Amino acid sequence: MAGRDRIDNIKQMVSNDKKVTVSSLSVIFKVTEETIRRDLEKLEAEGVVTRTYGGAILNESNQNESIHFYKRAGTYVEEKQKIALKALPFLDNVSTLAADSSTTVMELLKLLKSRGDLTLLTNSTEALSELSVSDIKVVSTGGEFNKNSLSLQGRLTKEMVQKYLVDVLLISCKGVDMKNGALDSNENEAEVKKLMLGQASKVILLVDHSKFGKKAFVQLDNLDHIDMIVTDRKPSEDWIHFCKEKSIELVY
Repeated sequence: MAGRDRIDNIKQMVSNDKKVTVSSLSVIFKVTEETIRRDLEKLEAEGVVTRTYGGAILNESNQNESIHFYKRAGTYVEEKQKIALKALPFLDNVSTLAADSSTTVMELLKLLKSRGDLTLLTNSTEALSELSVSDIKVVSTGGEFNKNSLSLQGRLTKEMVQKYLVDVLLISCKGVDMKNGALDSNENEAEVKKLMLGQASKVILLVDHSKFGKKAFVQLDNLDHIDMIVTDRKPSEDWIHFCKEKSIELVY
């Protein structure tokens, strides 16, 4: 079994059982305990597990793809609204826009309702509802409906995303890590966002201060495609230096 396949199987096992041991995994996959420890190190770096003596436990604080959109929308509300206001001026001359289904991006979309010159592509069903009474031309990606994230996902969604090119993409994520980049907790959602990244001339990442240094389940992007990060407060000097090195405009 290839290393990545083994790691994916371990990820599924720890997701089901909440904990695993090095010795049992070594027997199951017929590899050395040292190999299993390296696998668990990789899963810890991804934010999936926390290693313990002799094994690892599920890092449930990061497995929040099952948390409903409205529950997430009720957290860090003021921070999300501040981010939306800070990002708004950068969309003045934009005519085509793509947006993910995140609660932070939703706050910014609410401020754009009067923009009759704007065409929006989104996989967010909440955006379709919120903007049903607005001047924006809204294009839905279609696809399979995820009731928790209020988003559209799957093959049809990805095919539709690839048909359009946009001036700006607005996205958020569950965590931003200097080593691993932008991270998310929902693999299907991350696949859609990855395709959106390739269709935009400019990418703006909207994240509140709690996301810096936080890890999650899936790597979304290594930050090479991110042009601007908008947040609610000044990050650490390390992050300011990191963004400067990456040529990412940092707005706070």
